[in-house]
Amino acid sequence: MANVKETFVIDGMTCASCVLNVENAVKKLDGIDSAVVNLTTEKMSVDFDNQKVSQEMIEQAVLDAGYDAHIFVEGKELSQEEREGQRLSGMKTKLIWSAIFTLPLLYISMGSMIGLPLPAWLSHEGAPAIFAVGQLLLTLPVMLIGWSFYSNGFRSLVKGHPNMDSLVAVATSAAFFYSLYGTYHVLAGHHHFAHDLYYESVAVILTLITLGKFFETLSKGRTSEAIKKLMHLSAKEARVLRDGRELTIPIDQVVLGDQIIVRPGEKIAVDGKVIAGSSSVDESMLTGESLPVEKSTEDRVFGGSINVQGSLTVVAEKLGDETLLAQIIKLVEDAQQTKAPIAKIADKVSGIFVPVVMALATLSGLAWYFLGGESFTFAMTVAVAVLVIACPCALGLATPTAIMVGTGLAASHGILFKSGDSLETSHQVDTIVFDKTGTLTEGKPEMVSFYTYDNSQAVLQLVASLESLSEHPISSAIVQKAKRENLDLIEVEDFESLAGFGLRGRVLGHELLVGNLALMVKAGIDWLEAKADFENLTADGQTPVLAAVDGHLVGLMGIADQLKSDARAAISKLKKLGLDVIMLTGDNEATAQAIAQKAGLNQVISQVLPDQKAKVIADLQAQGKRVAMVGDGINDAPALATADIGIAMGTGTDIAIESADIILMKPELMDVTKALKVSRVTLTAIKENLFWAFIYNVLAIPVAMGILHLFGGPLLNPMLAGLAMSFSSVSVVANSLRLKMKKI
Repeated sequence: MANVKETFVIDGMTCASCVLNVENAVKKLDGIDSAVVNLTTEKMSVDFDNQKVSQEMIEQAVLDAGYDAHIFVEGKELSQEEREGQRLSGMKTKLIWSAIFTLPLLYISMGSMIGLPLPAWLSHEGAPAIFAVGQLLLTLPVMLIGWSFYSNGFRSLVKGHPNMDSLVAVATSAAFFYSLYGTYHVLAGHHHFAHDLYYESVAVILTLITLGKFFETLSKGRTSEAIKKLMHLSAKEARVLRDGRELTIPIDQVVLGDQIIVRPGEKIAVDGKVIAGSSSVDESMLTGESLPVEKSTEDRVFGGSINVQGSLTVVAEKLGDETLLAQIIKLVEDAQQTKAPIAKIADKVSGIFVPVVMALATLSGLAWYFLGGESFTFAMTVAVAVLVIACPCALGLATPTAIMVGTGLAASHGILFKSGDSLETSHQVDTIVFDKTGTLTEGKPEMVSFYTYDNSQAVLQLVASLESLSEHPISSAIVQKAKRENLDLIEVEDFESLAGFGLRGRVLGHELLVGNLALMVKAGIDWLEAKADFENLTADGQTPVLAAVDGHLVGLMGIADQLKSDARAAISKLKKLGLDVIMLTGDNEATAQAIAQKAGLNQVISQVLPDQKAKVIADLQAQGKRVAMVGDGINDAPALATADIGIAMGTGTDIAIESADIILMKPELMDVTKALKVSRVTLTAIKENLFWAFIYNVLAIPVAMGILHLFGGPLLNPMLAGLAMSFSSVSVVANSLRLKMKKI
């Protein structure tokens, strides 16, 4: 079995029923693991066994269902922006030409009813034949312009999968052929049939639905603005240094190892490392960080960011699809193309909705004709209104538009959701588990306490000189402290690393021991003078390091991994949101509790080995909790994958990011609360969209069936039904766009 994943572009879809039809047609093939269609992006993601089913078979299945499909080829396809532009232009042209024929048709058919002047040679009284034939000739072009409604609608109907186009096609065809029947009678001399023509309903319904589609396409284009902005960040050219000369070349001609010159105000073309110069770089569109970041030699920079001031020379390390910007775009696109579980509600409803509506339209028409004693014209008006008003466009747009705006909103804040599923699941989380090192803390030990016991100012200099020969993180912390104090390091003789204890060496002729309490005890060093300080450091969560010169204790240093500046505020915010917050660490209980107290945490799981973290998450889930795990290290990957939602700090390792569901581009813990807030507001928007889509149909269909007319109220005109149906879709998209104004 060789499973592959491919993306197909689907043409011809108009509503949620279309989505369901395509998915069902593909899923029937043997060897298909999953098929997910996104109406907004018009793409289908398929997981399949290529030994059982081919791309051609998938495309044929879609074609048989009444739609067109072809494999998506990166770089060779029109961008979504270009496709939207073409579609919008085509829709605008159709709308203009439809209106050109519909407006005079409407004037001829309805003008006299509202007192507008109409020449006798064109009126139903003075020239009934010209009146009828003129309307027919104006209606036919509008039907030809909207031919896609008929080709898609009847094709889907014949295949047993009726969709929105089927409703429009059946409704307008019924009105057209009844009007054609009336025209025949008018020409045969039965002039009273001139009152029973519904050509204007056919043309107006088609024109209004095209208008609704135009606004819908316009609005849908705005939902993917985040992707467009990211794509526009890519540099088109780069200034490279080759053979001692500066050359400006297209970005696709840059190769790994090229030295790129970036001047003030220019975009950085590729991911790379600074080898000369210093500057501040605006990375806000990539990370959401509003303040420029200082960059100098050995610092990494990313393509798409902007060099604010100063010149930089950057060596190219990642190009094309491997750059951070390309990966962000891919992640956001993937999230927007996946389907959130809540979308299944719309799928299930739309699957039975269209057939039920067609049955209701038929039954209501028959009931008014046979039981209500109304004319055939009246009965047909009711049936057509029911068919038109019930088109489930809004249902198909309810979920994908909100997800597109929500993921775009998150991306603008440096928060990347990998899928619509993770966007939805996040709002259900009730427990947040934080890894300690590198997540709650900076991940870089610092020397924060220092005690001397022989009044010597040289203790730190001696200890740092010895520690400079070790690569241990604690050694680095002590050396960095000495450098900040501008102390010069002294040459060390007879250096020895004592595994599990510390270091030994000779400095300026003195025997120097630096290490833990066990080393002091083993060497017979009297450490009681430092006992009180030692206990205070331990209680505060610091790691104590003792130093002895020539057998006498001379110093005590406290090493600690400092809490991130926003850790306490983030944890407080999460608690206010009603979440249980837990710290997970391999530290001993005393150190863990000390750090937890500083962070404002009262739940700690300590002394956990790296390979046990996933089991801790699983145990919490077994208690019925919905768990989010926040981590950044390679040893967090299993726990991130086990959790209901894995949240990786973007500064962490690639494997941790790969295992996570949400990626935070900045090392800021407040972004965890932002991610959950985005999830909550997006799910609220989806529920609002579904509510309005459902309630609209629930209220509108009975009105169209003539319930109000039974009690002396008005009858819904098919033209008004078409207008209402079209703008129900626009209202759903507009509600999704409101997310852009949310403050998170």
